[in-house]
Amino acid sequence: MTQDRYQKGLDKLMEYTLTNNDDISTHLKITEDLKDLAPDVGKYIIQFAYGDIYSRSGLDNKQRALVTISSLVTQGTEPQLELHLNTGLTAGLTSTEIVESIIQLIPYTGFPRVLNALRVAKKVFNQRHITFSNSAGTQSY
Repeated sequence: MTQDRYQKGLDKLMEYTLTNNDDISTHLKITEDLKDLAPDVGKYIIQFAYGDIYSRSGLDNKQRALVTISSLVTQGTEPQLELHLNTGLTAGLTSTEIVESIIQLIPYTGFPRVLNALRVAKKVFNQRHITFSNSAGTQSY
């Protein structure tokens, strides 16, 4: 059963993981970085978060990514936000969807957290060479 959960989680995780860019944050890198200190954390991420939660029906990968990004913005957890902006892009979110979702949080979480999140988004877009279009024009990062 545990191996089934792990494999199910790993399969789901790979739907969110870009493997051809070593500059971006991934869950696999986190698991590798923690294997000598807390190896079970990587197992919990894969088995529980992705095997049990992300694999549920009812939301698609893009919707799950938006919920996660919104939660991380409101918590002010920029390192995890960077990771999940990458997973959201890999799941198919556009830069516009991400930016508009972050802006939507201003009334609920405030300008400081939104400004921090937008800086992280800009960094991720730059790392991934993503062009962003807004009402002021097109920007390449």
